[in-house]
Amino acid sequence: MALDIFILIGISFLITLAITPHTIRYLTKIKLKVMDVHKHGEPSVPRSGGLAILAGVLGSLFLLIFMNVFLYETPYNTINLLAAILTLTLITFIGFFDDLRIRIDSRGEGGLSQWQKPLLSLPAAIPLMAVVAGTTIVALPLLGKINFGLLYPLMLVPIGVIGAANMVNILEGLNGLSTGMGIVYTGSLGLFAFYHNEITAAAIAFAVFGSLLAFWRFHRTPAKILAGDSLTYLLGATIAVIAIIGNIEKAALIISIPFFIELILKLRGKLKKTTIGSISEHGTLISKYDKIYSLPHIWMRTGKHTESEIVNYLIIMQLFFAVLIWVI
Repeated sequence: MALDIFILIGISFLITLAITPHTIRYLTKIKLKVMDVHKHGEPSVPRSGGLAILAGVLGSLFLLIFMNVFLYETPYNTINLLAAILTLTLITFIGFFDDLRIRIDSRGEGGLSQWQKPLLSLPAAIPLMAVVAGTTIVALPLLGKINFGLLYPLMLVPIGVIGAANMVNILEGLNGLSTGMGIVYTGSLGLFAFYHNEITAAAIAFAVFGSLLAFWRFHRTPAKILAGDSLTYLLGATIAVIAIIGNIEKAALIISIPFFIELILKLRGKLKKTTIGSISEHGTLISKYDKIYSLPHIWMRTGKHTESEIVNYLIIMQLFFAVLIWVI
């Protein structure tokens, strides 16, 4: 099984590494670009990195299914893998549709409204609901184990997918942020699922992990391609899929705490304040607001930190909660 995981990571890494340059050229050709406002001169950069990540994930997971069906019997649940593939594909293209609504001369604003995003995310949960993925008994922080019965597939699964997809989407706007944090939480959840013998969930986590490792070189500062909603939706849905199929909802909730904090801060600004700041003549980022309405604003308010430094601080924060799932 360990060998399968290493092969999975390698395949997803290589596919994403190979296809991302083509994705950049394609997005440039169709003029799906936005201004990178955290750079001097505000250059236009292709947006919608989720397409390249999805290619790596699909290629590696379909290879795993092929091995399971035609080569040798493995402990992976093929039905759950197919449901996960459908969910991740649907949510990525929903995000891509949102990206397409943003004009080339915009600053990454616009797209679907706040009520349209969760509504259009709902179909992505249907595959997991249809196969009744996961178990109805859920371990929750502070509350312990609760049996939700039919409410689990009919209510909690769609809420989980929709909520997680939009949760990750609200903390984005800096080069490398979603990719860096994603590497941490998919890697940690993958190890956690593998340790608890939830092999199918681990495979999904590591497929995304491998793709993110390859994508990092293109998304880090200065980014050659931006995440877009296609990637943030994909990453959020990945957390939900791993939690549901692997029955590790408690770990997923703990590792998502940075996003819950971000949601509280965004609600403080009535969802009208953006994460994005402005760049100083020295290359540091400055917040547009006097108060903190997003986690990056903690450092932007000082005006002393560069984009890459702020991203590193947030990755370290994510790493703390990734470790916390092993001790709580």
